[in-house]
Amino acid sequence: MPEAKPLRVLIADDEPLARERLRFLLSRDEEIEIVAECRNGREVVAALQEEKIDVLFLDIQMPGTSGFEVFDLVGPPNMPVTVFVTAHNQYAVQAFEVHALDYLTKPVEPERLEATLVHVKERIASQAALLTHEQLKQLQSVLTSLEGGIAPRRDYAKRFLVHNGTKDVFVNVNDIEWIEAADYYSCLHVGAKSFMLRETLKQLAISLDPHRFVRVHRSVIVNVDQIREIVRDGQSEGSVVLKNGQLLKMSKPGWQSLLAISHT
Repeated sequence: MPEAKPLRVLIADDEPLARERLRFLLSRDEEIEIVAECRNGREVVAALQEEKIDVLFLDIQMPGTSGFEVFDLVGPPNMPVTVFVTAHNQYAVQAFEVHALDYLTKPVEPERLEATLVHVKERIASQAALLTHEQLKQLQSVLTSLEGGIAPRRDYAKRFLVHNGTKDVFVNVNDIEWIEAADYYSCLHVGAKSFMLRETLKQLAISLDPHRFVRVHRSVIVNVDQIREIVRDGQSEGSVVLKNGQLLKMSKPGWQSLLAISHT
């Protein structure tokens, strides 16, 4: 078997001593390769555009551009696995809101860093496994179709892996009632729970079966099996009412999309 490539790490901190300590602690792990160090958010944004980074250790308070602003500038879907490192623990909640994997306080302790690296490697391994699984499924579908002389059938997502607090969970697509746009994220509504997925609504729509999930508004995708009734308000817009009583906006294109699938 080919030897596994080390994880490419970027350290971002405006304090030289903090970078030096983290560099020293990370150098103990043979599966880690530090490929760049940055002193501020502007340098981080540039480095992420130039380098393939697997893991980012990101200070929150840096001159000019903060760690949270880096997320806004790069876009959450384009961020590597990120661990915030800061001297101030009041940012913990905000760090997990942007779906950082972990949150370390300075001075970073070796035992705490080792535990974080375990989580980092598990996250990257799970992402790689899911990607490989989907690629194999697509290849198998193409080969089967070629043998049968028919066009390949599109396989749509059956589940999503989402970050939920301190853990990752699978969300079955069939359980999703509706999906709401949230900037670079999509909010999956499942019963009384909601999960943030690091994909835009446009990106997410491509992976969903269009006969089951319809974009009824620019900011809403709905599971048609969950629709109880449709309310029209003139010719241009209206709303859909879900079985749970949730009222969602419906645009004219959304109404036309619902009509289209009713005839298929």
